[in-house]
Amino acid sequence: MMAAQVIRPARLLSRTAHIVPAGQLRVTELTFEVPLNHSNLSAGNLKIFGRQVTKHDTPIVPRTDSELEEYHRKPYLVYLEGGPGFGNKEPQDHQLTKTALDRGYTLLLLDYRGTGLSTPINQPHLATLGGPQQQADYLKHFRADSIVRDAEAVRLCLTADCPETHKKWSIFGQSYGGFVALTYLSQFPQGLREVFLTGGLAPVKRTAKEVYAALYKKVIQRNEAYYRKFPEDVERVRKVAQYLNEKSPLLPGGGEFTVERLLGIGLCLGMNGGLDLIHSTILKLAMDIEQFGFITRAAGAAFEGLVPFDTNPIYAVLHEPIYTNGPGLASDWAAHRVGKTLSESEPGFSWLSSVPQALDSSSANQQPLYFSGEMVYPAHFDCYPELKDMKETAELLAKYDDWPRLYDLDQLARNEVPVYAASYVEDMYVDADFARETAKAVKGTKVFETNVMYHGALRAKTEEVLGQLFKLRDDTLD
Repeated sequence: MMAAQVIRPARLLSRTAHIVPAGQLRVTELTFEVPLNHSNLSAGNLKIFGRQVTKHDTPIVPRTDSELEEYHRKPYLVYLEGGPGFGNKEPQDHQLTKTALDRGYTLLLLDYRGTGLSTPINQPHLATLGGPQQQADYLKHFRADSIVRDAEAVRLCLTADCPETHKKWSIFGQSYGGFVALTYLSQFPQGLREVFLTGGLAPVKRTAKEVYAALYKKVIQRNEAYYRKFPEDVERVRKVAQYLNEKSPLLPGGGEFTVERLLGIGLCLGMNGGLDLIHSTILKLAMDIEQFGFITRAAGAAFEGLVPFDTNPIYAVLHEPIYTNGPGLASDWAAHRVGKTLSESEPGFSWLSSVPQALDSSSANQQPLYFSGEMVYPAHFDCYPELKDMKETAELLAKYDDWPRLYDLDQLARNEVPVYAASYVEDMYVDADFARETAKAVKGTKVFETNVMYHGALRAKTEEVLGQLFKLRDDTLD
């Protein structure tokens, strides 16, 4: 059982509001101060940024101050973004805004520590902290266990003057945000009214190695679907890869355009429209090489935006540690270890063992080159400019095996907070079997499961997904 921790309210540093014409929104920008380490208040502080969103209208009869206060005092729904490593979109562009406000919530878009505008992680700042060990020690405070402490501190701050009925808040976790939500349920269930999850039933009982062994199976399926749809790309992908291996070109942002980086765009395979996006990218690169003998700036710049390791480095450096639930577990480049073993029986992944061998032009080696999925490899720290100087730090984090627990399985088994989850059978990022296992492990979880949506359905089919979630909450099952 995880030890309970007393959290001090966050300190509100600033609050400014403005009206967004699109959607008639009142957006309040909030900045808070929280400890870097909630267990050691002398270790320094971080800034946490969030946007509070309510409806704005102009009543026929102006509201009094007390009426205005009551109008804006609605229960909070806090959105937890996917990732790890991503901040929130603007409220007017956010898929949850309209539904949340229409259903009577105040929406809070809170950027996790290290992301968005919340003291974002970046290599130049890390360099000021000292060497790789000091940087690794700092980054250890940016997992979900720290994120939920920040959120609870912010809740205590924002609801201090609220009536008891409004002190608890609801949370909505998309993808990695669901992982964070389950950590929140483990550590501070007393602060939660209800939990919504989309593609976020984390594999709470599984190791990183088990997770990747399952995820590679779905990645293989998506590769097979890709090459069935675009059989002409078997040759195109190989030609682009051979060009990169021979020429070692640089991308516009300064990073090396390697074969590993090329095949890393398989990150998009599991999203709505992902196959077409990858095909369009490969076609641009192949046509450039065919027509000019090099890759143009336009094609290179478009490629760079597909895998955001340079702009969101937490996504790379702290990806595998999201699967290390407690002491004695090191991630140890689990995706690469599993992939290299797989390459012995799956020729499409032979490049994980040897790029030159995979690109051998002999007839026996003309099988498709498979794209990787949501996997981070040591080689990525050689070809992304923002990651290069983090390589030793990443190695230390990969070997670290004294992580605190993220999930309290006993607490989840006796959970009393309602949980409503959308789960996707064809999810390439969160294994469906492990999601079912987690749903059974968290008491009181209701699940909408479908095989006609992908991981990004909250964005691609917003109304359908949200409609199903609220049916789980509002409908009665005899």
